[in-house]
Amino acid sequence: MNVDLQCEQLSDARWAELLPSLRQASVIRLDDCSLTAAKCEALGASLLANAALTELILRNNELGDAGVRHVLRALQGPHCAIRKLSLQNCCFTEAACTELPAVLRSPALSDLQLSDNPLGDAGLNLLCQGLLDPKCRLETLQLEYCELSPTSCEALATVLRTSPVLKELTVSNNELGEDGVRALCRGLLDPRCNLQTLKLEGCGVTGACCRELSSVVRHKESLRELCLGENKLGDAGAAQLCQAVLSPSCQLRALWLWECDLSAESCGPLSQVLKAKESLKELCLVGNELGDAGVEVLCQGLLDPNCKLESLWVRTCGLTGGCCGPLVSMLSKNKRLRELQLSGNPLEDTGAQQLCQALLLPDCPIQTLLLGNCELSDACCATLASVLLVNRSLKELDLSNNIMGDPGIKQLVASLKQPDCRLEQIVLYDIYWTDEVEDELRALKESKPALRIVS
Repeated sequence: MNVDLQCEQLSDARWAELLPSLRQASVIRLDDCSLTAAKCEALGASLLANAALTELILRNNELGDAGVRHVLRALQGPHCAIRKLSLQNCCFTEAACTELPAVLRSPALSDLQLSDNPLGDAGLNLLCQGLLDPKCRLETLQLEYCELSPTSCEALATVLRTSPVLKELTVSNNELGEDGVRALCRGLLDPRCNLQTLKLEGCGVTGACCRELSSVVRHKESLRELCLGENKLGDAGAAQLCQAVLSPSCQLRALWLWECDLSAESCGPLSQVLKAKESLKELCLVGNELGDAGVEVLCQGLLDPNCKLESLWVRTCGLTGGCCGPLVSMLSKNKRLRELQLSGNPLEDTGAQQLCQALLLPDCPIQTLLLGNCELSDACCATLASVLLVNRSLKELDLSNNIMGDPGIKQLVASLKQPDCRLEQIVLYDIYWTDEVEDELRALKESKPALRIVS
């Protein structure tokens, strides 16, 4: 039995009606349901009586310290077997963290989400006391926007050295700075650390500490995903990281470098990675000024037979229709790329029509194509409509925030109606059409319920 509610204003009467089911549910999700500390006292009593609970999601409720204490105390019962707990954005501070060590002693708990709460360094230290308990078996920890400082990183580094079960750590959007990141790297390099995913987005990382990060990338064989977005690494920092990724011991699967102050200069080292690193499946370069020249260099790497990349994000990278020629040449030969994110680049109709040359090939592997805000008009819709009829792999197409209107949308709808069209989702946010087209889209939704139209 599951209780799954979102964005519901729970009146006192509705809350009283709900409580009996909370004593039996194995999964309780009350996301943004206006829960308060007062309601948490009754919630705690229900949780104490529930031996079946495995997942509790309470994010986006103003529980405060008092409410969170009620919940955490209830989860300390001898029969508690909860595996996943989310208290994201619940307005609690270090004062409620005193209850966390006891909860973390439960060997069942494997996923803890505490992001968007002002825990501070003091709250983090209390959390780490629980993480260091030999009974703790936590695998996933999320601490984004928790007002952590470099001081917190020493405590987290100690956890990394002593907790071989921790697999995923998110500390994005905390002012950790270079000293904090260096401390984390020392913990990550411990042979007992088996971390697989590290998210450090928006943490004040600069090229100055890429040497330490590169050492982690080079030597930590367990690391599969590294997220460094919104940090000023620069081309020099990216080059250091790329050199580390080329190490035979590196098994990185996903590398996220969005808004890292990269230019076309970084595309050379990245292209070498694409040619040599068969483990790499996802590369995100969103918000870097790579330009058409940079993408042309990336395409050289994507053409290499050793390249196994499946997802490439180059949204808002200063591209024009001039990059579409190299992309078409690459897509005509690369049979592994599944997702291509090109939104936020002024490709215009000529660029989109060029891309369609590759999409019309019978063995084109692209499943997700994102072309939002690319200055596309009705002029390219006939070619896109042809793609929808011919391409057998394309499942998702995003055309949001483009300047097409009734004529273009009607052409797309005509193809979407056909039984041969395999598309599963089309995204049309911020495109304006008349009531006539709205009626056609409504009829299409009824005739093809499996097709998701997002508008």
